[in-house]
Amino acid sequence: MAEQSILWRRLDVPGHDACALRRVASGWRLDGTALFALDAHPCHLTYEVECDVDWCARSALVHGWIGRRYIDLAILRGRESNGSWAVWSIAVAGCIDVDLNFTPATNLFAIRRLALDVGENAQAPAAWLRFPELQLERLEQRYERVTEDAYDYRAPSVDYAETLRVSLTGFVTHYPGLWEVEVLE
Repeated sequence: MAEQSILWRRLDVPGHDACALRRVASGWRLDGTALFALDAHPCHLTYEVECDVDWCARSALVHGWIGRRYIDLAILRGRESNGSWAVWSIAVAGCIDVDLNFTPATNLFAIRRLALDVGENAQAPAAWLRFPELQLERLEQRYERVTEDAYDYRAPSVDYAETLRVSLTGFVTHYPGLWEVEVLE
């Protein structure tokens, strides 16, 4: 599994996201920055998400701003058996993955962790940071690997169902209607 960096262009509003996947002593880390417009307000968000060697997410940090509103969040996974995630006093239980709504980067963890063969599918509920509300909630997700580089992805509660294209590493390279890769290294 190689380290990789990627630059996406946002399709629904002006913007970009640059992210790097790096090996760390305890597993893997995504570091990224998303810059985009939201309702005529500039947004600047940096994020860091860590997972263990089995691709189970452990924490997510989000810093930045939307217009004049500053953001500083730590989303942490508890050590108890149900793996509850929490930000502020909001907890979401029973999720292995964390999904940051403003970036396509965090789909990588479920894709790597599930390691589906072509024709296989799996449910992968995530602790989802809804953006721009910054509310943490459970997001039901389903991935089905349809080819070596494509997954049918479903998130029924947000009415999203599309085929995602991915790199060999697992980064989404085409997220229909939302993101597409510009540079992959």
